[in-house]
Amino acid sequence: MSKERIIELLNHALELEHAAYVQYLSHAEIVDGLNAEPIIARLKEIADDEKKHQEEFRTLIGALGGVPSMKIAETHPAKSIEEILAVNLKDEKMAVDTYRRILEEIRKDKGKGYYDHLLEHNVRHILMEEQEHITELELLQGTQGSSY
Repeated sequence: MSKERIIELLNHALELEHAAYVQYLSHAEIVDGLNAEPIIARLKEIADDEKKHQEEFRTLIGALGGVPSMKIAETHPAKSIEEILAVNLKDEKMAVDTYRRILEEIRKDKGKGYYDHLLEHNVRHILMEEQEHITELELLQGTQGSSY
């Protein structure tokens, strides 16, 4: 795989993280009801994770000599707590699938360059955090373990 293709994939991941950050913060502002506070806190905490992921992807893109994207992937509005959890769970799964594909592409060329282990390590770490988000959203939904 070419360096340009890896940069392209990392920029797509960055755009997903931009969208996730905005979406989680926006959703946190409309949650209401008796159990709203812990859900709001968790959505904001996940948004902070997504912000860190943005920083990590920008750093990787820059290290490869690329220009980090300022675009944002599609966001998904929701109104109820149930919709918010469902939409974000779906998006987290999409992110995991995307990052798995990136890892597969990095591994295809492993050993040919000097950034492969760094890329693999950082993308894998972000992927694991996204999997944690899936677990946490399922717990809030009362569907824990359903994505295993």
